[in-house]
Amino acid sequence: MSTILLVDDDVDSLWLLQIILVGRGYQVLLAEGGAAGLDKAAQCLPDLIVTDWNMPDMDGVALCERLKCYPALAQIPVVMASGRVPPEDKSTLWNVFLSKPVDLNALESAIDSLLAKRLSGPQTHINVPAPPISRWQPIPSKLWA
Repeated sequence: MSTILLVDDDVDSLWLLQIILVGRGYQVLLAEGGAAGLDKAAQCLPDLIVTDWNMPDMDGVALCERLKCYPALAQIPVVMASGRVPPEDKSTLWNVFLSKPVDLNALESAIDSLLAKRLSGPQTHINVPAPPISRWQPIPSKLWA
């Protein structure tokens, strides 16, 4: 079951999308605003994020910029929704842009497509440095030659 994080400052929009997506079999997490969305994404690592653009404090663009700063969060696909026209220079921050009012069929199609692509694509692993060598680890015999 895929987990979708919904980020919006409008509680009614969150509840409506939650009902629709839960009915489609997704696990849904809610965050009221960009800062709460960033915290929730860091805690839960959702499979996909759907965010509104216009939010106080941290808007959807700032949220996407922050997500890209963290390797564990940068690979999460994002669906941006807004009544605004998206700026061309920021379009790489999200995967899909939907105009509000959001066509629910277009949203469901975008979610299905992005999740299918993410699950079937090559898995990106985060490079974690190897642990330091233990002083109790055997020494290779080449050093003694």
